[in-house]
Amino acid sequence: MRKKLFLGALAVASAAVLGACSSNDSMSGMESHSSAPAPAPASGPRAGHNADDVTFARQMIPHHSQALDMAKLVPTRSTNPKVVDLAGRIEKAQDPEIKLMQGWLSTWGASATSTMPGMTAESMPGMMSADDMTKLDAAKGTEFDRAWLDMMINHHRGAVGMAEYELSRGSNPDAKALAQKIIDAQQAEITEMQGLLQQS
Repeated sequence: MRKKLFLGALAVASAAVLGACSSNDSMSGMESHSSAPAPAPASGPRAGHNADDVTFARQMIPHHSQALDMAKLVPTRSTNPKVVDLAGRIEKAQDPEIKLMQGWLSTWGASATSTMPGMTAESMPGMMSADDMTKLDAAKGTEFDRAWLDMMINHHRGAVGMAEYELSRGSNPDAKALAQKIIDAQQAEITEMQGLLQQS
């Protein structure tokens, strides 16, 4: 009888020990599995970019900045409410785009300025020279309106050309989407400005 009790107790103890080991093994396996870091999915501007994407952002930032400088001259110099309205829309659209592109360059680990020799702001398509900006600053009324519209049409055409180049050579989907947005918006504004010139 004592032998049977002893064997029964041994069987129960063995089962408990085996169960505990099995449970520990199972938990340790889960811990080992769950502690493995999952690869972070690529997203946003990190989802692939090339040198042309970087160049697009680097060049479009100062290009947009000059458009903002031109737009800010309008309220105190223009006599045409339609020109004032257009300048306000340009400023409202392009300022957030500058911030967006600055964020991309930061994410990409790229400096905001170009390292290409001979590349200056004035060498970009459609950019006004310092003399152009001085003359525009001094103009008033109808003279200002006509000069501003002429300059902004050329400025927009330069931006459209830069954006078209990005569409054909860039690889980042966000940068290419912005390029298409710039093309659509600025081509429509060119048509609008040509109409305003005919009315003035």
